Amino acid sequence: MPAEPIVHACFEPNTATWQYVVADPSTGAAVIIDSVLDFDPARNAISTGTADGLLALVNEKGYTVERILETHAHADHLTASRYLQQRLAGSGKRPDICIGKRIVGVQERFGARYGIDKSEYEGAFDHLFDDEEVFAIGDLQARAIHLPGHTPDHLGYMIGANVFCGDSLFNTDVGSARCDFPDGNAHELYNSVSKLFALPDDTKIWTGHDYPPAGDGGRAEPLAFTTVADQKQANKHLRTGTTAEDFVRWRTERDAGLGEPRLLHQALQFNIRAGRLPAATKGGDRLLHLPLRVPASLL
Repeated sequence: MPAEPIVHACFEPNTATWQYVVADPSTGAAVIIDSVLDFDPARNAISTGTADGLLALVNEKGYTVERILETHAHADHLTASRYLQQRLAGSGKRPDICIGKRIVGVQERFGARYGIDKSEYEGAFDHLFDDEEVFAIGDLQARAIHLPGHTPDHLGYMIGANVFCGDSLFNTDVGSARCDFPDGNAHELYNSVSKLFALPDDTKIWTGHDYPPAGDGGRAEPLAFTTVADQKQANKHLRTGTTAEDFVRWRTERDAGLGEPRLLHQALQFNIRAGRLPAATKGGDRLLHLPLRVPASLL
């Protein structure tokens, strides 16, 4: 049997994000998946407490972080990847920041929307994974799996009998992610989940977020993983027997009534840069752009 990783699941409650430190028990090599940089929208202020917690964990366990992985360009939190890379480089090894190859199209789309110069995001990621690309974490073998639907660039990472699936699938009582972002596609999400459901039943699926449906007997605590068998039996949106037509119809209707994520504009501008800060103005400010919704009477 292939070796299994050590998985540290770290929940960030303000954005309901699961971050993961995944390590090879034989060598101490590790990766960090979907890290969070703290952001206070009331003050437009960044802080690093959550990311520092990941660094403390890595230091305590004596891990060597070889890569910092993103499942996609997140629209609900700011990535700490660049900050982590800089801090870890200071301790002797600079890990690569990695994401799927389709990030290039996402960068171009949102770079144009927010007026970001290409020099600020071209080459921001150190490595762009091909579909099904295999890579090592110490003595462990990992594989990048394209799981589009929520976003076109979305990847999952298969490490041993574990898939770190980002926002392609949530816990069974939460269901599935929205598909109404640019180039999102409910048909593709259905196919991506079908790909996950084809894995062995005991495969663990580690999700990117959790929103526990407390009340009415619901659980109060966030849950990091379920199994393929759990998902096939009980996922509220996509259990076995759900047709593509039914899912796409329901998901499309549901998404039409959703508001935009609270940190949508800040997150996208930050994350297509792989966590780099915006270039400073002549006055020393670092700016993010927010679109105005203007009534016709003012035009």
